[in-house]
Amino acid sequence: MKLLLGCIADDFTGATDLANNLVRAGMRVVQTIGIPDAPVAGVDAVVVALKSRTIPAAQAVSQSIGALRWLQAQGCGQFYFKVCSTFDSTPQGNIGPVAEALMDALKADFCCVTPAFPENGRTVFKGHLFVGDVLLSDSGMRNHPLTPMTDANLVRVMQAQSRGKVGLIDHDVVRRGPEAIRGRIAKLGGEGGRFAIVDAIDNQDLLALGRAIADAPLVVAGSGVAIGLPQNHGLAPSTEAARLPAASGAKAVVSGSCSAATNGQVQHFLQQGLDAFAVDPLRIAAGQDVAGEALVWARSRLGDKPVLVYSSAPPEVVRGIQQSIGAGEAGEMVEKTLAKIARGLVDAGVGQLIVAGGETSGAVVQALGVRQMRIGPQIDPGVPWCHAGLHLALKSGNFGTPDFFTKAFTQLQ
Repeated sequence: MKLLLGCIADDFTGATDLANNLVRAGMRVVQTIGIPDAPVAGVDAVVVALKSRTIPAAQAVSQSIGALRWLQAQGCGQFYFKVCSTFDSTPQGNIGPVAEALMDALKADFCCVTPAFPENGRTVFKGHLFVGDVLLSDSGMRNHPLTPMTDANLVRVMQAQSRGKVGLIDHDVVRRGPEAIRGRIAKLGGEGGRFAIVDAIDNQDLLALGRAIADAPLVVAGSGVAIGLPQNHGLAPSTEAARLPAASGAKAVVSGSCSAATNGQVQHFLQQGLDAFAVDPLRIAAGQDVAGEALVWARSRLGDKPVLVYSSAPPEVVRGIQQSIGAGEAGEMVEKTLAKIARGLVDAGVGQLIVAGGETSGAVVQALGVRQMRIGPQIDPGVPWCHAGLHLALKSGNFGTPDFFTKAFTQLQ
């Protein structure tokens, strides 16, 4: 079976976010962790999950081109570079450099770009990204420890990272439908443009964009546009595409995200009186065996109720830790510790595991040796249950309702 769509995601939770929307729209999807070493059969789309969002741009380009070459070898006709719905990046990249490298490799002249995902409160209007009711630059993302987003103007953000000219396809055009969008693409391309930020404020906009770019070799987007691509292949929403094996085993949550949404989810979990273990980065830096302590604590508590191990903390606490031991060092130490804890939890009988945070999810699936995941039903917009020998939910830090850590397990039952 020929793959209809080949996807490259710049982090692991973003990959499941994208795969979730493709499944909801009727595609059978497998997510791979890194570039596979063998073909994947029996699916319509493959999402290759990389951990390239915050690494040096040259490395991100190299990994992404490697994924592209593998997907091309599977016969894919269209490609999707999945970026964060809050457009996490810096003036150096990695969105612009990777997108341009993919375009060069595909000999593509023009590419539409939009992180819009209205169901999750990410909308783009007049080229400006909104998170809920506020501009990106006024949201919690302005305090992100690695990629602080202080400018909501995506044309300006994308242009700072790109050699090619960046234009705008505004909402007046999008609302007129696929033909109008294609006309605007042709006009911008004729004027020497290479990219266009595309406005979208609801699903109808994304469906129109999906039709307009049916023949485009590449799209650069959050997960939202994914709902508009399966229709181009005659596919429609189906519960069968999301079917997973029955769940079993103990329940646990490992949380490394420090986003406002995840901090709220941690607080909700604690308010339910459920068992939780706080990981202190300063104790890790001091050489103490925090992972060992957490596992001893957890083993006697595993059962029907979920347990939580978390390093999530408010921005002011995170800043203090970073000032003490360095931002990069702190993040890497915590990721390694949480990954070791997750591995130990699974060894102790956890069969249903939620991981919160993109970087944390990447570290955990690598520690678990997961190479492929079948994508299942949605828990909240952008977050599905997956299956890889155990049930996994890889949650982007910004996603999910306050009760996510408890309701996800209820839904799985």
